Amino acid sequence: MFPIHDDTERLHGKPYINYSLIAINSLVFIWEIAATGFFTDIQATREIFFLYGAIPEFVLAGNIPSIMTSMFMHGGIAHILGNMIFLYVFGDNIEDRFGHLKYLLIYLLWGVSAAFVHSIYAVNVGGGEVPAIGASGAISGVLGAYLVMFPRAKIFTVIMAFFITTVRIPALAFIPFWFILQIIFAYIVPQSGGVAYLAHIGGFITGMGTGYVWRLLSQRSRFKLQSLKKNVVTRKERPRLEDVVARTEPEVIEGPNFYEVIVEVRGASDASDIHASYEFETGTLRINVSGSLNYEMQVKLPETAVNPKVEYIHYLNGIAKIRLSK
Repeated sequence: MFPIHDDTERLHGKPYINYSLIAINSLVFIWEIAATGFFTDIQATREIFFLYGAIPEFVLAGNIPSIMTSMFMHGGIAHILGNMIFLYVFGDNIEDRFGHLKYLLIYLLWGVSAAFVHSIYAVNVGGGEVPAIGASGAISGVLGAYLVMFPRAKIFTVIMAFFITTVRIPALAFIPFWFILQIIFAYIVPQSGGVAYLAHIGGFITGMGTGYVWRLLSQRSRFKLQSLKKNVVTRKERPRLEDVVARTEPEVIEGPNFYEVIVEVRGASDASDIHASYEFETGTLRINVSGSLNYEMQVKLPETAVNPKVEYIHYLNGIAKIRLSK
């Protein structure tokens, strides 16, 4: 049962750190097979694993650098292929949620945590001198965090039994099933079996814990932001002069028995927000606008105007046309 991809969309671009981790693991593996003749040179293989692997006795003594190097080494094609598939499917969304730098630091933290859990177990059952290699511990942390953050995601999975098919399995079923298998194998497979199942379990639990803490902090941040928005007192500002004054000069058209005033009006929603009246004393048309902006304009009419009457007001796309009879 191998995952192919999930249906969770990324929101923040390419997962460059996740791609880089896959690339580094692949390059290190190429170096391993070149240096060991595809692991046929037993002496060279032993030297590399003991030099760069995480030996439990040394890990508990504080040899952290060996954990870092061991996280990018693998012992065979199936080992690296399985790990990189899981990292590719699940790691991009975790990076998308945490951010690039935080994801890298947390990924390494999960690997360190997994190595310590495995080392404690190995030393106590009699395998403290056997080096451990592989990214499985850190990737188990990725799975733990994914289960907390994306429990409703669907995982497109290849199932190979007597036939090969693909199914969509909810993360809430796929990942716990994988974790239960790790517990079963850790119990029934002896330490000499070659797979550090306790590292998987340790990394997974650490990943879940990290996911819960991150979700709790995110919920608190959203709650504070919502509270802040509710407590903000809004203040209605006076309209700015440039928002009120028309950008173009009014135009007055004189016909045989009418005047037509065309003027730019701002802040009105329709003609009902515009009121006009003629002032005989000044010979001007007073225009009052009510709407999102409340203001007044005056338009000088020709001297031939003698007490004209407003017939109608038409308004469209910020332009008012006011018709007056002579």
